[in-house]
Amino acid sequence: MNARLRKLGEWLTSSLALRLVLASALWAAIALAAFGWLLTELYRASLIRSFDERIIVYEKTLAGVVASAPDGSVPDPGTMGDPRFGRYQSGWYWLVVDAKSQSTVATSQSLFGEVLALPPPPNNGVVVTNDARDPAGIALRHAAQRIFLSNGRMFDLHVTGNVAELADEISTFRFQVFATLAAFALGLVAAAGLQVSFGLRPLAAMSRRLADIREGRANRLEGRLPREIAALGKELNALIETNSAIVDRSRTQVGNLAHALKTPLAVILNEARAEGGPLADKVVEQVTVMRAEVDRYLDRARLAADRKVVGAVADVRHSLEALIRVLRRAYPDRSLDLDAPGAGHPKARIERRDLEELVGNLMDNACKYGREQVRIALSVDRTDRDRPMVVIRVEDDGPGLPPSAYAEVLGRGKRLDETQPGSGFGLAIATEIAETYGGSLVLDRAGLGGLAVTFRIPLS
Repeated sequence: MNARLRKLGEWLTSSLALRLVLASALWAAIALAAFGWLLTELYRASLIRSFDERIIVYEKTLAGVVASAPDGSVPDPGTMGDPRFGRYQSGWYWLVVDAKSQSTVATSQSLFGEVLALPPPPNNGVVVTNDARDPAGIALRHAAQRIFLSNGRMFDLHVTGNVAELADEISTFRFQVFATLAAFALGLVAAAGLQVSFGLRPLAAMSRRLADIREGRANRLEGRLPREIAALGKELNALIETNSAIVDRSRTQVGNLAHALKTPLAVILNEARAEGGPLADKVVEQVTVMRAEVDRYLDRARLAADRKVVGAVADVRHSLEALIRVLRRAYPDRSLDLDAPGAGHPKARIERRDLEELVGNLMDNACKYGREQVRIALSVDRTDRDRPMVVIRVEDDGPGLPPSAYAEVLGRGKRLDETQPGSGFGLAIATEIAETYGGSLVLDRAGLGGLAVTFRIPLS
């Protein structure tokens, strides 16, 4: 349950537009529900007041009929213009009760002789209560008063109305109100969605412009932005310019460092070789190691400094097809196949020349060590939705390598086979290029029987 709630919370907070629309929907639901309740209560109060006024009118009509009898008898007022007083168990009844003996003198036809027990009214005018039920159990609203005639007689007059009719009318009104407000709320939510979509459109445009910068189609954010995000656009442009300046300074410093270190090391190496002896040999050995390490890290720094941090993008399939055409001419006895079902033309976040240098190195090695067949597979891995990867796998049918040697051949200058030409720096440089662009290089056993190298680079 907690995991589901957490996933729901992550889903609700994953979109700014969704959060704004949900907030608007929540506010609309609360406000309209409160308004519907208030409107229903006001209508209920008004309906009860109108209901009571109607009962009181019937009560006064009954009092007028009884008081107008010249001989003190109680005339029959009939239905008093309302047919419900003549319908059995309608809930609408009138009674005339002798106040002294509490005996019923006259009743409406709707009672049909049944007894309706009602409390006697006070002596201070008409009183409306909600404390009565008829023999069928129907809840009644009850108006009563005591009248005094000139001949000394006193009568308690009762008129009741069916409360169920009132409840049904209120319930119908409540349903109509909330149905109308629900439709209105849906309209408000739809309007809020359109408003949010329109309001966030500049952010979508900014996202597209940033994508243009990332893919090399632009160098900075151009165009007019709304006042609220203009400062953000200005800061992004400043960040891009600062990044470019840092790259330029790094490139200059790398060149300066190369000149500053290589010359003294060359002098030391030459002097040590000229001297001879155990100490000189040791100096030559260590200077050689130092030069190799300096070259390694200078190349790596130069590689990082020379990359366009923003805007690097390459059409992977186009580069692979171009490399295959070149290598087929260089190795006519090798079968080079590109396997890319459903991959299309993915674009990777890497400069084209670096991609071709890296993959060309891998393919060239496969052609050197493979016997007859080299296979290049291209695919896109979207397992991680936030970081999809372009995957290039180069396989050959050569002798391959034992797994224990994988780490060794990825080291700079490490060669396990001296029969083929080369310096042994290929896979190390390929690894450094891959890491510079946030990718990776992995060795394993190929399905063809030889070595397989899998190169992964972020999808643009």
